[in-house]
Amino acid sequence: MAMFVHLTPAANAARIRRSGIRAVSHGRGVAQSRGLYCFPVLPSYTLTHQWLRELSRRGGPRGLVAVHIRLPDDEPVTVGAYHRDPAAVTAAEAVRRVAAMDDPRGWEVFVPRTVTKREVHCVRAVPQVAGWRYFPDSNGRTPCTCFGCRVRGEYGSQRLRQRRPHFLDGPPPAAPVLLRRIAAAGSPGDSEQLIQALHWFEMRRRGPVEQLAHLADHPDPKVRRALVWAIGKWPSHGVTELLHRLSQDPDAGVREAVERTSPEPRP
Repeated sequence: MAMFVHLTPAANAARIRRSGIRAVSHGRGVAQSRGLYCFPVLPSYTLTHQWLRELSRRGGPRGLVAVHIRLPDDEPVTVGAYHRDPAAVTAAEAVRRVAAMDDPRGWEVFVPRTVTKREVHCVRAVPQVAGWRYFPDSNGRTPCTCFGCRVRGEYGSQRLRQRRPHFLDGPPPAAPVLLRRIAAAGSPGDSEQLIQALHWFEMRRRGPVEQLAHLADHPDPKVRRALVWAIGKWPSHGVTELLHRLSQDPDAGVREAVERTSPEPRP
């Protein structure tokens, strides 16, 4: 039997003791999209629990717990480094591969099914300080503040973005500043200036929809597409009506942008 550790919010501990670990959906390109991530139990406590600090960033107010699970040696799993194509192997082979590495940090095992109550060996509390954050060897490196890397709402993220603004991704100028830039672009307006201003609006959580609605009539479809991306996720009043109007745009790219920003019908 191969032993693995699965890290999960402490709020799940009672349910796991009662009925095991349920499979959840993961959209990371693994062979089976429903299951759970874990890591082999190694002689090194730090390596075994290396994912703890990274997962603790979103683990809830009560922290994480370690769930030790036993799987049959021939259990089909996948093993690989984070964001790399995993290899389909057995549980015993996954343990062997990881244990043989000089530096297995950033590696993970994916079990494509639910783990039953009988396969749960124990659930225990663990210190919340083991492991790395962001990625292995991140300590001492300048953090990236681009739109893809930053985590919205993370502690200290606003101060970090103000101290180290990204040349493309912010922090965005204030909404009145952007509106003045749009007004200065003229009528119908220079496309490049408008697209740049709308790019910054896309970084915001909400905005003045009524003051941007006139751009839906701009003759350049690139500006209309940029408008869709800017307002598509806003909860502001008037977004639904404006997106519905843009969904009937003569340009196919604009209509596709509306579909991609609004995958589900809005209330």
